[in-house]
Amino acid sequence: MTALMYGRRVPKSHPRVEACGSVDELNAALGLARATAGHAFIRENLPVIQKDLIVLMGELCVQPEDLARYTKDGYSLVAPAMTVKLDALIREIESQGDGLKGWATPGGTVNAAALDVARTICRRAERHVCALKETGELRNAEIIIYLNRLGDLLWLFARWVEAKPDQAQK
Repeated sequence: MTALMYGRRVPKSHPRVEACGSVDELNAALGLARATAGHAFIRENLPVIQKDLIVLMGELCVQPEDLARYTKDGYSLVAPAMTVKLDALIREIESQGDGLKGWATPGGTVNAAALDVARTICRRAERHVCALKETGELRNAEIIIYLNRLGDLLWLFARWVEAKPDQAQK
């Protein structure tokens, strides 16, 4: 057994724990991507995403019946504005027209590989959160939208890094 917010106990194999664990792993992978980033654009944007993931993970650690108490205690929930920030970054990268389409083989650079690992963890987290939604354990569908867009952004970040190796450290 393990504890959620407000003293709720669930089995360690509970889908909520799987979702929280995957988001925690995603945040750690983003930390590695940030630590290996040679581009200021990546270094500056990843901490913002990591802070949003803390909000997301906090919400996941609360049973639906405790959400009102959670917000009353001053905690934030995942909101569309968080997804809007991701969409703006996606548009910014796509507007550069660097041919970021199609399949890619991860590993062009260490940083791109770290971003691709984070992307695959993000997709797993998204699947775990979808499972919560399907069982009625998730009230805020914006979490799924956020993780979906984050996976897209991480793919673009990795391809962007591979396309701009000469701009590292700027």
